[in-house]
Amino acid sequence: MNKIRLALAVATLPLAVLATACTTTTAATDDNPTRRELRELVDRNQITALVDQLGSALDAGRFDDFRAIYTAEATAETPGGEVEGRDALIAQASRNHSDNLRIQHIISNVKIDMKGDTADVRANVIATFAPAATVAKTAPEPQYTLGGVYRFDAVRTGEGWRLARVENTPTWSTGTRP
Repeated sequence: MNKIRLALAVATLPLAVLATACTTTTAATDDNPTRRELRELVDRNQITALVDQLGSALDAGRFDDFRAIYTAEATAETPGGEVEGRDALIAQASRNHSDNLRIQHIISNVKIDMKGDTADVRANVIATFAPAATVAKTAPEPQYTLGGVYRFDAVRTGEGWRLARVENTPTWSTGTRP
């Protein structure tokens, strides 16, 4: 029985350390190196999750999800245009990712440069646009594919990490843009 208690104590120790690290609001003011490193790992995970959520929201046409991804003052500079403010971002994404298209964003190689309560983020993206299928299980041929680089500014807010800026710089494309 003592071995089981010891095993449980050891297994929960990393969770306790992580929970303690997560209580720190600003990594830059923490003097404990282990705590600072754990805070940074959690921050990086949360920022990467935002980038993943963005791709999923764009693919599924769930643009209201942007409210949990972007700050209210967020800006965007993409092939779809330049806008300021989260509501303008939502309107732009709605125009450029219509229901008559099947869209898939593949986002990879997320690189995060932490700067305390802000971060510079870079990721590669391939976005493929195909017409919506007329038959349920038919996968139509893509009509347009765009490869590029995403650059984001991330900021820590009272609600957690949010993206304050997105820039999508095209590197290549094939087909005709819908």
